[in-house]
Amino acid sequence: MLRHDQLINSALFNLIRKGEVRLAGNSKLKIYGTLHCSSGKRMKKENRVFFKEEEVAIRLGFRPCKRCNKNPSI
Repeated sequence: MLRHDQLINSALFNLIRKGEVRLAGNSKLKIYGTLHCSSGKRMKKENRVFFKEEEVAIRLGFRPCKRCNKNPSI
């Protein structure tokens, strides 16, 4: 898990381009979603965290975003 407030923008863009960052989450609400989710784009930088894999987010206690992860089993 990477914290957005501890990354410079160029480093973050490089991680996204390399596929090291695929999901974003809100550390206070414990919700994760895609990088393109409109809800995620509105969150404060100090609350935003990034994940490479969904399994890591779930293991850390995050739940999927209901807006961008419309999974009927959840």
